[in-house]
Formats: sequence, C-alpha cells, structure tokens
Amino acid sequence: MIAKVGLDGHDRGAKVVARALKDSGIEVIYTGLRQTVEQVVNATIQEDVDVLGLSFLSGDHMVLIPKVMKALKEKGVEDVMVVVGGIILERHMPELMKAGVHKVFLPGTIPDTIVEFIEKNVRLP
Repeated sequence: MIAKVGLDGHDRGAKVVARALKDSGIEVIYTGLRQTVEQVVNATIQEDVDVLGLSFLSGDHMVLIPKVMKALKEKGVEDVMVVVGGIILERHMPELMKAGVHKVFLPGTIPDTIVEFIEKNVRLP
C-alpha cells in the first residue's frame, strides 16, 4: 500500500512508484492524498498489506512517521514492512529507522531500486 499522510498535496512520486510496482506484478493499493494517520493504519489492517510505503514532500515526515509507527504498534501491527520516500533528508534516516521504518528511499531513488528492494525483502504471493 502506498499512502500520503497529512496535508501534502503532491503525489506524482507516489504514483510513479505505484506504477513501477504494478508493472512488476505487485498488487498496489494507493490511498490517495491527505490521509490521516488513523485512516492509513486502518487501511493497512483492513487490506492486510505486506508493505506500507509512505511518501512525503511537505517536510512533515519527522512528525507523521513516528505517529504512524506508534499507531501501528498500538493496533498490534508488527508484521508490516514500512518504507518511506520522497523529500527525506539523509540526516533524518537514523531517527526514522529507530522509530521502526525498515527502509528510507532518498530523493532521486530510481523506482526499479524500490521494486527490487520489495521483491528481495518481502514474501509476495
């Protein structure tokens, strides 16, 4: 699942990644823009996803990602791989990883790199 949490209204990168994943044969659910933490966590549970990809452009990732990770933990969701991408600063990576993020894709990451990571690290049907 690919999600845009918060008020960020830019989703081109999320759609590019979603298309690359779909083109490789991976089922993708895109939640759309301006989702709340609660909406994303509930959709993650309802859709029984293997990977939750969070995309950020607006700079609010250091506030929203810890909230998503906390909400997932509170709901007992511990088997979902969380990856993030977009406009993320390299210096934020250690804190995001400490919060439970599995992988951070920095600006300029080629979509094929993301596909390869998911194919390598997730048991897909």
